[in-house]
Amino acid sequence: MLTGAAVVVLGGSTYEILARVSSARRNPEPGVMTTVSGRKMKIHCTGAGSPVVVLEAGMGDFLSEWRRVQPGVAAYTRVCSYDRAGYGGSSPGQRPRTSSRIALELHALLEAAGEKPPFVLVGHSFGGYCVRVFHGRYPRETAGMVLVDSTQEDQYQLLPKSWLAMSEASLDRALAQARWAPLAIGLGWTRLRLAWNGIDGGHLLLDPYYVVARASEFDSIRVSAEQAREAGALGAKPLIVITGGRPDPSLRVKLGDAGSEAFHATWVNDLQPRLAKLSTRSRIVLLPDSGHDVPADRPDAIVDAVREVVAAVRR
Repeated sequence: MLTGAAVVVLGGSTYEILARVSSARRNPEPGVMTTVSGRKMKIHCTGAGSPVVVLEAGMGDFLSEWRRVQPGVAAYTRVCSYDRAGYGGSSPGQRPRTSSRIALELHALLEAAGEKPPFVLVGHSFGGYCVRVFHGRYPRETAGMVLVDSTQEDQYQLLPKSWLAMSEASLDRALAQARWAPLAIGLGWTRLRLAWNGIDGGHLLLDPYYVVARASEFDSIRVSAEQAREAGALGAKPLIVITGGRPDPSLRVKLGDAGSEAFHATWVNDLQPRLAKLSTRSRIVLLPDSGHDVPADRPDAIVDAVREVVAAVRR
């Protein structure tokens, strides 16, 4: 006879499995599974032409981050988005999840999928570190770049101390979630708690592998920052730096007026121009009506910037 604890465990795990399958059927993720070094990774490529545009999402984001960008780019060239190891349809990868490891895996994925250089790399937020490291490793395959409100390695010295403290607290929470994720998610507890609050956790976010991969990226972000620095500049390759010019209202709540204003001023007026200095053929596009999530706020601006870089490469 099953004990009460066994009933709870069996019931919770069954609930989680059925809910995950149902969510995946309702919201299927596009793309195809590709075997890379014995591991499955999901890549979604559309359009035709050269150079091939490669979209690298921000931390915690899946290939679906680019759903409003990819169709516009596919209208004039080949474009690929993908799930990093541990995200979405991709199997877990080795840890720590640094930008160097991510760049190596992306290169292997593109080869396995039959996508040929030259590549134009597009990196949003943390993805900016990853595409810069990719360029540093494979400069002959990288023809141009678009950085979308990307992180910059000097931010840990230049941004307000209140932001650093907030970031450290967020990292502690992410690491704690990663430790408990296999149990809390596997037994359906996390999904039940979200459902109680009227939130659909879906099947991508409520995945222990995803929670662990995201936490590892976060935990290694300063290592990734130095890897991006060591990757060096782009020379005369075309580069467009897209900057979200609208302050984040949540930072005003978390950091106060002075901290929020200092963060925004440093990000827009100092860190983003430093990114533009990576190439002698660069320009900054400031978007007053977009926050940090430019792929959602102004996908058209990304499509236009990529079109400009692609045209420059073709010339």
